[in-house]
Amino acid sequence: MNRWSPWVGLLARLVLGITLLISGGLKIGALEASAEAVRAFKILPFDLANMVGYVLPVVELALGALLVLGLFTRLAGALGALLMLVFTAGIISVWVRGISIDCGCFGGGGAVDPADTNYLWDVVRDLALMACGVWLTLRPATPVSMDRWLHGAPAQPVHHDRHDRHDPSRPDHQEHRR
Repeated sequence: MNRWSPWVGLLARLVLGITLLISGGLKIGALEASAEAVRAFKILPFDLANMVGYVLPVVELALGALLVLGLFTRLAGALGALLMLVFTAGIISVWVRGISIDCGCFGGGGAVDPADTNYLWDVVRDLALMACGVWLTLRPATPVSMDRWLHGAPAQPVHHDRHDRHDPSRPDHQEHRR
């Protein structure tokens, strides 16, 4: 593992986490608008779309908080990646079907003029966020995390050079005398 890998993980954790906090935070005060945005995709039955619209902001806030805190990072990263995959599939679905909506990713949502759609940007953004979640699923150890505090830092592999194996000046090779 490269020495910069944990720092990439920290960046991925904060980018995905803060994005989810902002997204959920903008929707939590307008749950009916969130439900309307989900219904606009015309994928789920009406009642299920409503339920998803009401629950989604809470899920986004919870995952965002876990990621920012670095708590259960692997699980939160995996769920965040899965959420971004679902969002991407939904956006591609309306794009292919010719439905003109604002995705409602950051509040709002619903029908818009076809000229006001921005599906390519939405897909690229969500795929980049999904990549953050995948990174965290594969490499959850990051600096400044509650995971590290709770579970301790993971053991770092010891790399010995063939020339330093018998170096008596190294503290791990000195004999302990009484």
